[in-house]
Amino acid sequence: MQKRRVVITACSAITPIGYEKADIIDSLKRGRSGVKPLRDDGLLSKHIHSRVFGTVDYPLEYDFKRLYRKTMGPVAYYACQVAKDVLERSGLSEDFIRSGRLGVAFGSTHGSPTVQREIYKTFFQELDTKFSSLGAVDYLRSMVHTTAVNITRMFGITGRVIASSTACTTSSQAIGFGYEMVKFGMQDAMLCGGADEYDTTTVAVFDNLMACSTTYNDRPHQTPRPFDRDRDGLVVGEGGGAVLLEEYESAKRRGAPILAEIIGFACNNNGGDLILPNLDGITATLRLALDDAGISPAEVDFISAHATATKMGDVIEAQAIAAVYGNDGPFVTGLKSFMGHTMSTCGVIETILTLYMMEQGFIAPTLNLEHIDERCRMLRLVREVTMAPIHIGAIQNFAFGGVNTCLIVKKCSAVDE
Repeated sequence: MQKRRVVITACSAITPIGYEKADIIDSLKRGRSGVKPLRDDGLLSKHIHSRVFGTVDYPLEYDFKRLYRKTMGPVAYYACQVAKDVLERSGLSEDFIRSGRLGVAFGSTHGSPTVQREIYKTFFQELDTKFSSLGAVDYLRSMVHTTAVNITRMFGITGRVIASSTACTTSSQAIGFGYEMVKFGMQDAMLCGGADEYDTTTVAVFDNLMACSTTYNDRPHQTPRPFDRDRDGLVVGEGGGAVLLEEYESAKRRGAPILAEIIGFACNNNGGDLILPNLDGITATLRLALDDAGISPAEVDFISAHATATKMGDVIEAQAIAAVYGNDGPFVTGLKSFMGHTMSTCGVIETILTLYMMEQGFIAPTLNLEHIDERCRMLRLVREVTMAPIHIGAIQNFAFGGVNTCLIVKKCSAVDE
């Protein structure tokens, strides 16, 4: 089968460190954290030890018709806003958007837990009634594929739909599967990404697993601490992100701005424990992505590490990077240090941040990296803003269930464009 080149021509991200591109870049350069005190959404209890969250705390103005708002929970608002941004920036015609040649690959961790909670509350409180307070569209607002299908409905997209829901690899899978759709001619373009909303039940789950940060509750900006000796766990976050993938020749013909080319993707499973990271599985994923890209490890300039700041997760990832790239290989940054772990959204947001750094010619540091863990010291960890070109970057994400992903993106030269 003939393989086609796949490029990114538009992107948008709602993150704890900003929404507008300039604000996000400024946060990366200034080392401004988006981690804040945990808000009480009616679920807080004394049994939740972690009191920090990567929070979107700025107002967002949604210009959505009521017809579309009816089937949207908070997570779908995030998804549809970044999708709207991307389609407006893409310059794609309405005819193409509705032609069936544009598909959607988009997901979330749970759907909308806020709406789900209200459904369950109604069910148990009105067990002997006709559930009069349940709305006809509540399921549509809460279902796990609510982000993908609300996007298709709002914009009249009739192409393929992929609704990945693999926790921390959700949106990186979405991009990877979208890349394969375009690469092998199944679609001419794909709108890919993920979203997750603010909800403390996710914090409670990870807190119960003793995987959340608790030491810095009174100093939220000092956590998480990827690769740091004093890291004490992840920080849950929220947000949304989307990218538009297109076949290269088509994008070039219509004069679309090319942000980067996706040259490699890999996804595999550890085939074992559903929680603990696996060195062999992660190492295999990184090598498979390089093989798919047709490049050597020496050609990669930058790695966006998954780096959740868990005790063993960071060490296993560091060992995998060293096994593939050698000691003192590419620059490595843990971007979750700025905003916490945005769950299903982390892959697409970290891809977009990599694109911004690629364009601007700098590499952001890992925040709060004061004392490097001796077991991670073999990596070329970035601790301050570094002016350096990124020609090729790798974005790594790993999820519960043993799912591993790696995306490889390349800056397009003037000759390419």
